[in-house]
Amino acid sequence: MGRSNSTDPVRNNETEPEIFLLTGLSSQPHTRVVLFVVFFILYLITILGNGLIVLLIIADSHLHTPMYFFLGNLSLLDICYSSSTIPQMLVHNLTKRPTITNARCFIQMCISLFLGVAECILLAIMAYDRYVAICSPLHYTLIMNRKKCGWLASSSWALAFLLTIVPSFTMKIQLCGHNVIDHFACEVQAVVKLACSDITANVDLMSGSSVFTLLVPFAFILVTYVRISLAVLRIRSTHGWRKAFSTCGSHLTVVGIFYGTAMAMYLRPQNRSSEQDKFVAIVYAVVTPMLNPIIYSLRNKDVKEALWRLMGKNMGPKG
Repeated sequence: MGRSNSTDPVRNNETEPEIFLLTGLSSQPHTRVVLFVVFFILYLITILGNGLIVLLIIADSHLHTPMYFFLGNLSLLDICYSSSTIPQMLVHNLTKRPTITNARCFIQMCISLFLGVAECILLAIMAYDRYVAICSPLHYTLIMNRKKCGWLASSSWALAFLLTIVPSFTMKIQLCGHNVIDHFACEVQAVVKLACSDITANVDLMSGSSVFTLLVPFAFILVTYVRISLAVLRIRSTHGWRKAFSTCGSHLTVVGIFYGTAMAMYLRPQNRSSEQDKFVAIVYAVVTPMLNPIIYSLRNKDVKEALWRLMGKNMGPKG
């Protein structure tokens, strides 16, 4: 994909294709129309839900805290992540022969990987924020000051760039005329199946990268929540228990959904079926970004109150 070493014009069967065909989710016209409607609704909910959370966090001073700062970053990531795939999927559902150019395919693959890794790292940072809030409440504002929060958030974006975009330009994959991608998007796992050269080194690189970008942050989150659980067990008041679970429950739910589907996609054996890949990809590319704002808004009293304040309503007497 723009990185082939094939230069012999005589060997046309080894010429890298300029256009890729995407099989999509269905070959039936009526089914594609139904899928268009479903995914359009899900995308609309995703944009409105995450956009509303970003707006509330910016507009309401009560939400100018580290936890909501990182939540705003997560919502922004979800908007970008879903927008890197769903609009193209919507257009292709109304097209008989969905196609994408080599360059656009490579760009989409890089952007999706970059945003996915950034979310992995950001979820780990959010776990650290909850750890400090519960285990060191008296020093929370001192430790999680504005400068440190900004540095942590920017680090998630920068580290994701170094782990995905930079290696993508060093990978050598030769696609010898094969141009049918059995997927609805340029997913890296689907694209490498078209390779006709030895991609052992690339597969090893991707596996190692997946371990580092998925398992390391996930292990950090697990260790963090073990320490949080031990701290919560020492809390005597029921109010303290309820507050701890309310602040951590939403984050744990998001972590479970996101990491569960991402690991199912990138840490499973390569010989799985394309239909399984498509289903898992839909969950973490379409469903998860839609669920995140719903999970946080339904379980979070502060977000609900901020919404009412934004609508000009009073939730009660101000203390």
